[in-house]
Amino acid sequence: MNQLKQIHAYTLRNGIDHAKTLIVELLQIPELAYAQKLFDLIPKPTIFLYNKLIQTYLCHGQYYQCVSLYSQMCLQGCQPNQYTFTFLFATCASLSTPSRGQIVHAHFVKSGFEFDVFALTALVDMYAKLGMLASARQKFDEMIVRDIPTWNSIIAGYARSGDMEAASELFSSMPCRNVVSWTTMISGYSQNGQYAKALRMFLRMEKEKDVMPNEVTIASVLPACSNLGALEVGERIEAYARKNGLFKNLYVSNAVLEMYARCGKINVAWRVFDEIGGRRTLCSWNSMIMGLAVHGRCNGALELYDQMLIEGIAPDDVTFVALLLACTHGGMVIKGRQLFQSMQTNFHITAKIEHYGCMVDLLGRCGELREAFDLIQNMPMKPDSVVWGALLGACSFHSNVELAEIAAESLFELEPWNPGNYVILSNIYASAGQWGGVAKLRKRMKGDQITKAAGYSFIEEGGQIHKFIVEDRSHPRSDEIYALLDGVCTKMKLQRNGTDCESELEERLD
Repeated sequence: MNQLKQIHAYTLRNGIDHAKTLIVELLQIPELAYAQKLFDLIPKPTIFLYNKLIQTYLCHGQYYQCVSLYSQMCLQGCQPNQYTFTFLFATCASLSTPSRGQIVHAHFVKSGFEFDVFALTALVDMYAKLGMLASARQKFDEMIVRDIPTWNSIIAGYARSGDMEAASELFSSMPCRNVVSWTTMISGYSQNGQYAKALRMFLRMEKEKDVMPNEVTIASVLPACSNLGALEVGERIEAYARKNGLFKNLYVSNAVLEMYARCGKINVAWRVFDEIGGRRTLCSWNSMIMGLAVHGRCNGALELYDQMLIEGIAPDDVTFVALLLACTHGGMVIKGRQLFQSMQTNFHITAKIEHYGCMVDLLGRCGELREAFDLIQNMPMKPDSVVWGALLGACSFHSNVELAEIAAESLFELEPWNPGNYVILSNIYASAGQWGGVAKLRKRMKGDQITKAAGYSFIEEGGQIHKFIVEDRSHPRSDEIYALLDGVCTKMKLQRNGTDCESELEERLD
């Protein structure tokens, strides 16, 4: 920096114009304020300098400076080119201002650069990120030449909006794909809760010869492994990440930590947590606390929270969900109440519906049903099905018909399609000997045409996820599976008969 200042001073003393070179060098440091001052001294900056400055402001998140420079450019009569519009479309997407994006689009059309594939891709990407998918798709369909980034932009737009069916159709239509294409689909499925499809897409990607997963791919697929309990695949992905130097990426290491914590491999999760060490973020702490909480290590979760505070890490709302879950699994009502109060008083965190759901579950499990119901009544937001479901479950455990009826009626309104709520209330009636209530519920279910959905299971085998329901014959290897099951059943019967014979012989000898 000092050397650049010396060069600047030399040019001023000797009347040499090196402003362009100096600005470019300053932007690489970057020293934006100094570069802007030099830029402002130029009577008529070139389009090259305008673009360099806009690009640098864009990279550093100073989006309004980009807009200001573009306005200045127009006022001075400096004609923008395709690169200018490429940067401006990205700026408008980051600012989330559809009206400004449409104005820039109009300028783009008037400037005659609407056949440039890079600028058009940026335009499609802008509309996709702004959620204007109809406009994005229209421009995409109008493009004569599309490259891979163009396809990736429109696919990512559909994935962000939750329309994975449209994203999948476009993905299948791509003439060729790169790692971003695959990662966009994997991430889209994962973020939309379609974890089995995310994992299947990753397994398909592994078979591609010319595509190697990167850190974004790994960080996107590991949450799917976590939610499916696909530990075998997750371990293989971790090995790949370590072998290729991707584990150093904090998003990857945090995803590995969460995967082990959620799959119940707490000791391995501890090892990863310790390995992350000084690079830990709040996400790392939350994943470890949550893993301890949901797998019965309640005291360990609370102790880790205390350590987190000692190290100066401030908790967030996710931290308190994990802590309240720890109290729920440990039956620690007093501690749960204290933590719930400390959210607002000590950390100024407003309780969300998830926190109220945890508290209702905690109080309900410990038999404090009336307090749980009062908490629901005084919530600052409308209770959802999770909150009422927690109360109904507690009523089932403690055989409280009165509150069960109130919770169930709320659930019937919130999710009339869910047969599980009817079944739970029916069981509560049955346990209390109120058979009239059971009959009334069955009649109501029949009248509303509510049927109990078949449960299903996911099984991981050979690096693949298989889905099964009761008496399922849809699996391509169902004949082999049932043959093996029949063999197991036969062996069990023979073993049981052998044990019975031995018992009978012993009785006769006695």
